[in-house]
Amino acid sequence: MSQMIHNTAIIADSAKLADDVKVGAYTIIEEDVTIGAGTEIKSHVIIAKHTDIGENNRIFQFSSIGEEPQDKKYNNEATRTVIANNNTIREYVTINRGTIDDGGVTQIGSNNWIMAYVHIAHDCRLSDNIIIANGTTLAGHVHIDEHVILGGFTKLHQFCRIGAHAFTAMDTGFQKDLPPYVMAQGNPAKPRTINAEGLKRRGFSQIEINAIKKAFRLLYKSDLRLEEALIEMQKLADEQAVVQIMIDFIKTSNRSIVR
Repeated sequence: MSQMIHNTAIIADSAKLADDVKVGAYTIIEEDVTIGAGTEIKSHVIIAKHTDIGENNRIFQFSSIGEEPQDKKYNNEATRTVIANNNTIREYVTINRGTIDDGGVTQIGSNNWIMAYVHIAHDCRLSDNIIIANGTTLAGHVHIDEHVILGGFTKLHQFCRIGAHAFTAMDTGFQKDLPPYVMAQGNPAKPRTINAEGLKRRGFSQIEINAIKKAFRLLYKSDLRLEEALIEMQKLADEQAVVQIMIDFIKTSNRSIVR
């Protein structure tokens, strides 16, 4: 066995690991698993069957990746968990594989930082550059867009979606969708302002940030109905394309947005 794989690790014969993958003590890697170059899996981790993990990931001890979904309808179908590249997955994180009711895959993008005790349920879709703080819980079918930050112990109802560059405070609870750029707090979640500091750090111009602020005021601080606010927001979007992301998100929301 390779020097990079501890002699107490149990690895199925059908698992495919790149030559430089590191596997810690007492970790179990089941059949039909692929793990890409540069990935490190620490001790006491379970990588369940039907899981694909990309390159340069770090998975910390006592995590459970790709286990069966907590869904009574699941009947041992060969659904998958797919994790891309450069993710950090800290202690006691649980990620369940998908179900046949929603494409059959739970998917994690790249460059995400997932802190301890986070639960990501079946059929969730996470984009890239996301930070999820300790104890956050994602129910089934949740979608998280790029550059989102979820504060500790955030709770998301099934089928909720969080838009790009959004930010949630600690212990925020969602039963509806959160539009892009918006900061939310409370249980149930309430919109507070836009994530201006985060947008600055990611290179948004002051003109773009001002346009997003105007869109937020139209959506949340005016007396306009949602349909009326969208008409006014479209006028902003015709000048600043960053607002169009908010409009498209709202129009395609299945659960309606936090208000």
